[in-house]
Parts: sequence; structure tokens; C-alpha cells
Amino acid sequence: MSKWALISVSDKSGLVDFAKGLVEQHGYGILSTGGTAKLLRDSGLEVTDVSEHTGFPEMMEGRIKTLHPKVHGGLLCRRDKEDHLAQAKEHGIDMIDLVCVNLYPFEETVAKRECTFEDAIENIDIGGPSMLRSAAKNHASVTVLCDAADYHETLEKLAEGGEALSGFRRYLALKVFQRTSAYDGAIAAYLESKSESEDGILGLPAQLSLNVPRAQVLRYGENPHQQAALYGRFHECFEQLQGKELSYNNLIDITAATYLIGEFEKPTIAILKHTNPCGVASAMDLNVCWEQAFATDQQAPFGGIIVANRTIDDELAKTIAGIFCEVIIAPGFTDEAMAIFGKKKNLRLMVARDYLNADDLREVKSVIGGYLLQDRDYRASKEADWKVVTERQPTDEEMAAMRFGWRVVKHVKSNAIVYAGAERTLGVGAGQMSRVDSSQIAVWKAGEAGLDLKGSVVCSDAFFPFADGLIAAAEAGATAAIQPGGSVRDEEVIKAANERGMAMIFTGKRHFKH
Repeated sequence: MSKWALISVSDKSGLVDFAKGLVEQHGYGILSTGGTAKLLRDSGLEVTDVSEHTGFPEMMEGRIKTLHPKVHGGLLCRRDKEDHLAQAKEHGIDMIDLVCVNLYPFEETVAKRECTFEDAIENIDIGGPSMLRSAAKNHASVTVLCDAADYHETLEKLAEGGEALSGFRRYLALKVFQRTSAYDGAIAAYLESKSESEDGILGLPAQLSLNVPRAQVLRYGENPHQQAALYGRFHECFEQLQGKELSYNNLIDITAATYLIGEFEKPTIAILKHTNPCGVASAMDLNVCWEQAFATDQQAPFGGIIVANRTIDDELAKTIAGIFCEVIIAPGFTDEAMAIFGKKKNLRLMVARDYLNADDLREVKSVIGGYLLQDRDYRASKEADWKVVTERQPTDEEMAAMRFGWRVVKHVKSNAIVYAGAERTLGVGAGQMSRVDSSQIAVWKAGEAGLDLKGSVVCSDAFFPFADGLIAAAEAGATAAIQPGGSVRDEEVIKAANERGMAMIFTGKRHFKH
């Protein structure tokens, strides 16, 4: 055979037509292994097994099959060096001019909840990356493919030859090293997550691997003059049913909305603006959830994000359709709801799929000269650890409101204050330099919405550093407070609560959100 193409893939989409093109249009002979060889033979192609080509059998459950000098010599031999060619001839090594390999699906395997450590290890591909790297190193002479999307163009470039083929081979080689780098990074990240680092910290690696594929180039970033792109597997978690292309800001908001709604099992709706909740409510009827969430703040939702943890029907869709919003997220939409929303062509509708164990994800942020890595703040303090620090115990109604508000306030930018009733927000104050300012904004928002804070509870993401914040809440009508505690002036704050007949709980856990 004058020229060989070695083909061994796990993803076999489009493979048969590509292999036939290599044979019929370009005169290649096919070397292959296992299931790929069977598929090609069943399609009427003549295939030579790699083990027949090398004269060495597959062994150790297929772990050893392509790791052989007749494979890698055929890939790495420099066609422009006489001594390379002479050595190849001496040892009976035929040139392999094209390699088509995609790798064991390691990333997909470890993403499955039922994946065991042994399953993960067995899905680490050794021969595939080795062949790809050998071929990519010698791309001046070897065409190397790791992506089925390149099949059609490869056949065209092989026909053109010359500089067109040479440049395309360089492009394919780059894709190979990007793929093998990402593949090794995924393996390293998985092993890191299952191991202690050298300093004994579980899951926080001594070296951070950040290598994820680009999923989408975005129109721009936070502002039109900023370039931006989306990387990773976002599109496996959400399906966009209609509307404009998602923007950078949309993606940030969708993530914030997803984390917030994940706090609730009961039917719940949350409305967010710039990642901050501006209204959240739970009830057995999703329409009641909307009424109470929207009532918290009827101005901020304009251009915001709406998220529900139940399917949205036509009755709710009619109500929501009267509000301009950027994105609506839900597990599903009835056909009638889709017809209503379909009239708003720019509205983005997102179906939330499995979030790939979102609670286990870590957050990465760039800082000057490096990155910060942390666990996501999803572990709310256990109620068993809460401590009533005032003379008065909270009532059942106050406890219900505190449970609800404590879930919400952790998703509000610091300094964060939330006034809550039983299973609904009444006022939200976010992102102020002073906790008193946040409280005043929350009170003002409640007043604008016509909501009475009498009998509400006040929730603070961090301790009240002075009694003034608590006093302001009491004057607004709050009868109970929930906060982490831990201030040097805790006793002063507790005294102020007791003087006003308030109940107060210390959770022992802070929820800053910068």
C-alpha cells in the first residue's frame, strides 16, 4: 500500500463517508482497530487490522495495540530526511500519512453521577493521545484529525494539495494539541478532586488546571467595547428555546438565578436584576409565587431575569408577558405558554436541565497575577447550630420567615439586608458600603411597593457591627432578626434587641457575596 490512513475513533458520527472518501477519492488504505474496523468492514471497505500491520497482537484487554514502532515510526518519520527513510525501510516501517482518532470519552464518563473511580481510570486513553501527538508533531507530512467536524474539509484540502493542505495540516495539529491538553487537564482535575494535595487539603490542587473548550464567541462582554467568549459545558445544562443570542451579562445572571432557585424545593419564583434577587416567593401555586415575588419590587424586574422551579403554564405566561424581561428560566413551558411567549421574539426562554452537580462546582475568579479558587457558598448553616441569643424566643411564624430569608440573603450582594415574611421577600437592600444604608434601601423599596414591614424578620448576611442597624430594622417594623453574629459589639446588639422585644438568632455562618 502506497499510503495508509489509521482510523480509530470512539465517536463514529460521519466516519463511514469520510473513510470512503479517503479510499475512493484519494487512494488510501485503511488501518484500524476494534469497533471502528468492524463498522468500516460492514460498510464494504477493506480494512487491515493494526495488529496484522505490526505483527504484534492486541493484549492486556486492548491496552496494548497501537503502541508499536511500526505505528509511531510511520507517523514520526521525517519524509525529508534520507536517514529516517533508510531506517524505516530497514525495519519494515510503512509511512502512515493520515491519522483520525478521537479519544475515550473521559469527560462524559466522570460527569455521570454513577461513575466509579475504576470506571474513570479505565476511560483514560493512552494510545489515542500518543498517536495524535506523534502525527501532530510531524504535521508537515501527516494529516491528523481529532474532530469529526473537519472530515469534509480534509477531503477537500487533500484534493487541493500544496500550500492549502500544508496550512490546513498546521491548523489540525493545533487542534490536536488543544484537545490533548484539555484531555490531560480533565484527567488531572478529576484526580485532584479525589486526592489530597501535598498540604493535605482535599480537592484544592497544588497546581490549578484551567483548560476548557471555547463553546461560543459572544457579541461582546459586559460592555460593547469588551471582547468575550463562553467556555465549557454551559449548553449541556440549559436549552434555549427562543430569543436573541445569550449575552455575557445574561450568562452571569442565569448562573446567579440557578444557584438561588436551587435553595428551594417548594414551588418558587425569583426575579433577579444584575445577579441580585429583587423578589422571591414560595407557595403551592406558582401564580401566587409570582404575585408575591413581583410585589416586592415592581420597578427593578424591568429588563431582569425570572426563574421558576416548576413548569410555567399559560395562565402565568399571560401575566409575565406583560413585563419586559431578558430571560425566563424554568424546567419546562407548556405549549400554550410557548405560544404566548413566542410573540416576544427577543425574549430568551431557557429550559434548565441537569446542572451537572452544580453544588459541587468551585468558583474561579481572576486577580492580578493569578486566580482565586473557592467552594461555592451552598452549604447553609444547619438549623441545629442556630442559637437564639435574646430573651424572647422567635414565634413559629418568625422562624418560617427567617428560614426563608436566610436562603435568599446569601444570594444578595454584600452588604445585604432582606426583610422577609413567611415564604416571601418584603424588601431587599444590596451592595451598599454601609449595612444601615442597605437596610434603609430595603425599607424604602418595601414602602414603594406598599408592603407593611410590621411583624417581618430582618436577615443580614454578616453581623451587625453596631446596634444602629438592628434599631433601624426594629423601627421599620421587624420583630425578629437572623444574622451570623461574631461582632465585638454582639452584646450591645443583643441588648438593643431585648429592649425592643425582638427575637434574634445567631447562625454562626457568614455569607459575604462580593
